[in-house]
Amino acid sequence: MDEREFDDFYTASFQKVTGQVYAMIGDRDEAQECVQEAFVRAWAHRRKLDRAEHPEAWVRTTAYRLAVSRWRRTTRGRRPADRAVGAATETPAPSETHVALVAALKLLPEPQRQALVLHHIADLPVHAVAREVGVPEGTIKARLSRGRAALAALLADDPHGGYPEGATHA
Repeated sequence: MDEREFDDFYTASFQKVTGQVYAMIGDRDEAQECVQEAFVRAWAHRRKLDRAEHPEAWVRTTAYRLAVSRWRRTTRGRRPADRAVGAATETPAPSETHVALVAALKLLPEPQRQALVLHHIADLPVHAVAREVGVPEGTIKARLSRGRAALAALLADDPHGGYPEGATHA
């Protein structure tokens, strides 16, 4: 992949991958920084990316792993999160629906959230999600089913999540 091809790849993929990572981790600034760092690493590995079937998946996985690593470092209190240095990018403010979706996704277990984002936002087929995450397709299907049900309850207009007033689920 030469410089021009890489620049085209970056231009075509940055916003989309940032949106996907944002949906997975729930922090727009952190997502942008991690995706920028992932592209820096992609540039260093561009010969490997030339042979990769899905360079966008490589960048997305790298960015997600960077975000998880930063979160772990921060929560363990070892040191503050590193800050990637990059050119500022201007992005429009997210819609109310997008904010509600990301807030609901944050409440889901990480494996369900990751499966939903990769399948529905990154538009990957189940087998590609399974390959990227490293689990069987059946596991992804179960995560998608459970995640969609949980999201439906979280995003319902009914403040009781579909339960009669005063009732809760056990």
